Amino acid sequence: MTDGIFAGLRVIDCASWIAGPAAATILSDFGAEVIKIEPPGAGDPWRASPPVPGKTVDYWWQLTARNKRSLAIDLKHPEGLAVLHRLLGTTDVFITNFPLPVRARLKIAAADLLAINPRLVYGSMTAYGETGEEADRTGFDATAYWARSGLMDMVTATAETEPARSMPGMGDHPTGTALYAAIVTALYRREKTGLGGVAQTSLLQNGLWANGCFVQTRLFGEHVVHRPPRTEAPSALANHYRCRDGRWFLMALHNEARQLASFLKAIEAEHLAQDPRFATAPERRANARALTAILDDIFARRDLAEWRPILEKAGVTFGAVFSVNEAADDRQAREIGALVPFADGAGLTVSSPFDLDGATKVAARRAPAVGQHSETVLRDAGYATDEIARLKALGVLQS
Repeated sequence: MTDGIFAGLRVIDCASWIAGPAAATILSDFGAEVIKIEPPGAGDPWRASPPVPGKTVDYWWQLTARNKRSLAIDLKHPEGLAVLHRLLGTTDVFITNFPLPVRARLKIAAADLLAINPRLVYGSMTAYGETGEEADRTGFDATAYWARSGLMDMVTATAETEPARSMPGMGDHPTGTALYAAIVTALYRREKTGLGGVAQTSLLQNGLWANGCFVQTRLFGEHVVHRPPRTEAPSALANHYRCRDGRWFLMALHNEARQLASFLKAIEAEHLAQDPRFATAPERRANARALTAILDDIFARRDLAEWRPILEKAGVTFGAVFSVNEAADDRQAREIGALVPFADGAGLTVSSPFDLDGATKVAARRAPAVGQHSETVLRDAGYATDEIARLKALGVLQS
């Protein structure tokens, strides 16, 4: 049995792509046993999404399928559904993000499974929620989280700029974390009541939560205008700047009363404090465009590597704009356990985004091949060798 906070907790991941499986991955990081149900053949369609053109290595699959055991079974076949029903007797959490009509056809809707095991926590992830006229619509994070919530529009450089594309998993992983939170909350309720139930979230809900500052503004009746370009930002001291070597950094100097003097001294621009355009906070905001132009000129005189120690010594909050290649090689990320090694193979993986004192996450294990653990899972469930052979002969089971 795996050690960890959730040791002894059995989870069935009957989801696909990213958001649903990500919730199961977090549970697995803390010791839960996760059985990944996939259709025989190619398995989860997320396996067939290679991130590098011309390569078939399943890098993305390794992230959200680590630590899991793969059971390849055909749920469309009555015998396959019977296997699932048998496993549910000892299952604590069932996770799916299949569209609601698909769940109904497969007979894996919440009502179907809770009738078999009332203590089951049914983790449900949808694109647009489970009520309303759009409940049956399909969606990905790019459409339901990124585009629908207003985030896609608000992060563009100007109102005329074409919409910014999202990155794979950009909304899925936060939504998976929300589903994990809902599941753990439902498990806590089960401890009190003895009953499971549905723990649900959606891409739309999480997109609105991520864009909550602007959405809340609109909910109070204000018209939300598009963010201005950086040259017209409301504060030159909370803006991004380009250095001599072409590298960008984002500065967030919000406590001007305490930090402004040391900042101006550090960049050798103390005279700006005497400029009537920048003497007070209201004046600095009224003349933010002019101050931005001045700072553009100053920061363009040195490379980012030179500005780093200068800004740090001055106590300025800032962050370099990293490429993905740099982010994956971030020493600090490794120090805090955000990037951890696989225990059974070379390379690193991105760990779930939180820790608990006194609790150690399980060592990350490589993602399974399709049906790699089918026979083991069934044997653990009490299936005899001849029963397993019969399911394989029927084409219901792949191992």
